[in-house]
Amino acid sequence: MPHVVVEYSANLEKAVNIQQLLHDIHETVLKSGVFEIVAIRTRAERRDDFIVADGDPENGFVHVELRIAPGRDVPTRKEVAKRILDTLAAATHEVFARTGLGLSVEIREIDYTAALRLNNLHERVAAKRKATLANT
Repeated sequence: MPHVVVEYSANLEKAVNIQQLLHDIHETVLKSGVFEIVAIRTRAERRDDFIVADGDPENGFVHVELRIAPGRDVPTRKEVAKRILDTLAAATHEVFARTGLGLSVEIREIDYTAALRLNNLHERVAAKRKATLANT
């Protein structure tokens, strides 16, 4: 795990390349060294209906939530959150300079008592790596 959900106000699409933002956040999570590549799933949720602060329609937000497996200590979770916030701030610095913008990151541990999963990603990524090495 983690599941990385990037929730954002629709008005940011004029100024922020959301696909690039997802890529940058995904890479930041990967480069943290805390999670395996096959475990990271990053996606966006656009919010068309929102009110931020005083209701100025130019105000916007980006909230990144990571849902992770339990067991990582507080300093590790804080460091990952800080890295993501730094990435988010860098990607939105122009918007931040000219309008109201709220940026936030939250890490939550998944309760595995009722969470199930099934995937074939470990095998597929390993096979791709093996094929790449064979071709070099």
